[in-house]
Amino acid sequence: MSASAAPHVVVVGGGLAGLAAAVACVDGGAQVTLLESRPRLGGATWSFRRNGLSFDNGQHVHMRCCIAYRRFLERIGTAAHAPMQERLEIPVLRPTHGGGEPALSWIRRSGLPAPLHLGASLLAYGHLGIADRARLGRAALALRRLRLTDAALDTETFGAFLARHGQRPSAIAALWDLIALPTVNVRAKDASLALAAKVFKTGLLTEAGAADLGWSRVPLAQLHADPAEAVLRRAGATVRRSARVTVLRTTRDRATGAPSVTGVVVDGEPVDADAVVLAVPHEAAAQLLPAGGLHDPASLEGLGRSPIIDVHLVYDRRVVAHEVAAAVGSPVQFVFDTTESSGLDPADGQCVAVSVSGADDEHGERPDALIERYTHALAALFPAARGAKVVDAVVSREHAATFRGVPGTQRLRPRPASGIAGLYLAGAWTDTGWPATMEGAVRSGVAAAAGTLRFVGRERAVPRAAEMPEHAEEVVA
Repeated sequence: MSASAAPHVVVVGGGLAGLAAAVACVDGGAQVTLLESRPRLGGATWSFRRNGLSFDNGQHVHMRCCIAYRRFLERIGTAAHAPMQERLEIPVLRPTHGGGEPALSWIRRSGLPAPLHLGASLLAYGHLGIADRARLGRAALALRRLRLTDAALDTETFGAFLARHGQRPSAIAALWDLIALPTVNVRAKDASLALAAKVFKTGLLTEAGAADLGWSRVPLAQLHADPAEAVLRRAGATVRRSARVTVLRTTRDRATGAPSVTGVVVDGEPVDADAVVLAVPHEAAAQLLPAGGLHDPASLEGLGRSPIIDVHLVYDRRVVAHEVAAAVGSPVQFVFDTTESSGLDPADGQCVAVSVSGADDEHGERPDALIERYTHALAALFPAARGAKVVDAVVSREHAATFRGVPGTQRLRPRPASGIAGLYLAGAWTDTGWPATMEGAVRSGVAAAAGTLRFVGRERAVPRAAEMPEHAEEVVA
């Protein structure tokens, strides 16, 4: 490669991490080839059509503290399609015996600084008894005192930590799991304290507005894959779908024996590269990584998997009065009004999506059983659904939606730089300091791009998004 020639970077994988890495690399002046084995881009964030409507494979939500993800949306021009709440506000419903009106409480923030911004809401949280509400502050203050860089946090479960700080099982189920489950994708009793502490410190206990929610008002393909691909093509990048990479090509320095990457083999065809970003799921990465890529490639298999399912219901009328709602004492975890993103005319009815994280028991069940269960569960939470007709229903599943965020996973998550010169790793499973979220995926992509651009001599062109530190430590005395 001449000093003036644009370096060629191959990005393997077209999920959020790969898209973020590819965009950051073209912004840094590299020539990029993006290779995706599936016929679509977007990874775990994708959409499908059914009976004239659009459905997402899962209801993906982010918080205001997801800075890298918001920057990515701004870069590809779609931030306006995923607006933020003005202030965090989530109705939480519990079904009542006898089929009456459900009990309703709110988690909402005030204008006070953190952590006082949630105080009034939690003191009035009716799904907990008065004694449990009084003990919440003890656990919250203990979380604020934790240092996120303390490796010992990854040796304990979040549930054990909460129990040590006065939280009873009823309080964990009715409050703490509402946040832990959709972010870590396992319940508090199984979740690594390191991952849960990151969520609660960054999202709820440091900045008042950090946990304000945002989600897409358009199909996810229109939010991520399509606009990112358009950005890449305008920059001269090559994007190939249904392109299966089988080998990462390497060579060894004759003098030192150190390995370096030289390209890939895709569908039997060698493609040369000055650097490669491997942005595939961790199980696929374990199969593709050449010898020397990681000290212990088998460690990636130890990250495990945790499933998510979504049950999409189309009603003949409006049945859910909230854009988003949570539930306790119900099979429902979160429910979203997806009428706008589906393309359904509100005059014709309402689309809702029930999102179930940590769905170990549900992911193998038949669709008709899941549809029946969640139709009944929604009727128990929303009286208007009891007389409504379900005109269509479909179940979407991600069997390996995330790695399993249990204690011990931190040591298994690799940094972006591999053991092979010019080969960088990206994916929400890498060591981003975050659980396996869209924020973690984008952070991993821009971090891998930063390393790649430095490796190919474009250090001065590293984009601002790629300069973001992977680990943000909030120290609270």
